[in-house]
Amino acid sequence: MNETLSLGRIGGVRVGLHWSVLVIVALVTVALARGRFPVAHPGHSAVVYWALALLTAVVFLGSLLAHELAHAVVARRNGVQVDGITLWMLGGAARLLGEAPTPAAEVRIAGVGPLTSLLAGGVLGGVALGLDALHASGLVVEAFVWLAAINVLLAVFNALPAAPLDGGRLLRAYVWHRTGDRLRATRGASATGRALGWFMVVTGFAAVLFRHDLSGLWPALIGWFLIGAATAEARQAEMRSVLAGVPVCRVMTADPVTVPATATLAGFLAEGPFGPYRHSAFPVLAADGSVTGVLTLRRVDATPPEARTSTRVHDVMRPLADVVTARPGEPVLDLLPRLQTSPVRRALVLDEGRLVGILTIADITRALTWPAPSARAQDRWPHGTGRYSKET
Repeated sequence: MNETLSLGRIGGVRVGLHWSVLVIVALVTVALARGRFPVAHPGHSAVVYWALALLTAVVFLGSLLAHELAHAVVARRNGVQVDGITLWMLGGAARLLGEAPTPAAEVRIAGVGPLTSLLAGGVLGGVALGLDALHASGLVVEAFVWLAAINVLLAVFNALPAAPLDGGRLLRAYVWHRTGDRLRATRGASATGRALGWFMVVTGFAAVLFRHDLSGLWPALIGWFLIGAATAEARQAEMRSVLAGVPVCRVMTADPVTVPATATLAGFLAEGPFGPYRHSAFPVLAADGSVTGVLTLRRVDATPPEARTSTRVHDVMRPLADVVTARPGEPVLDLLPRLQTSPVRRALVLDEGRLVGILTIADITRALTWPAPSARAQDRWPHGTGRYSKET
């Protein structure tokens, strides 16, 4: 889930909002301002109801952010890199660049989320009790009671043993610890996630069809998300199993076609698409043969046609500092998270500064769809030592 608006960094973790977060803010605000608040405490003006409801929705987003920040902080302490956090329509998502190294680390990373929400619920509930004892406005007390209850509910729901919920990761950690098989554990947690998702979809639509309750669409939507996320998690686990121990040099395209930095865009376009330039991105070489960046057809196309005869490749390329690079012996799995977040979806493979290959998502997909070799062939052709050679 890509962010639409960046909120900066909190504790070194990048935090952002996706535009769909406005949906949950609107739903919470309307439900409280038009429903719970006036029903529980009538007699206030509409402005008061709406203002307090909007403030409550914002505080709720803050509690969601605290939940995800807890995941991110504990993940970093356990050696897992964190790309950032994005709040969106169905809650929040901490993007972890890798997996927990051990079942114990998985328990710590997953378990801290529900515990944080439970703690937030307890604190907010305590504030509600304190305000009530001080005879504060009943409407304000009601807002804190709602926030406490929703955080406890969030903790309980996330603790359900179904991927991709935190409880599903706890289940995976348990099975992983008992069997020593991470892939088997992920398959089991994903299966329970899909089962829970389908249950929510069926019961949600049943509420709409038979009880004429449109609120059933919300659990149906969450269930549909769970099905998709659990399925994606299982596929990612299968991919990691296939690529485990495979170095970049066995998957990359060796000796890629390059383009000189001093070439004009018009000259470059004249050589394709039937000449050497038949791809969509090309490493750019300086006069001394060193790599300086990557030229993409998207950037060429963004240049006005009348300017292409005078525009050089180095004027529109992505500089090397903005491009993912890798070593030939680096594990593909270590590179994959960076590759997936790269704007060009490619990595240049450098051996002591010399360009030896290029790796794309398509290269990895091709490796995943290749039929598995026999055990005898695997003995003859092992995954590799992590050293690059021209025979690769």
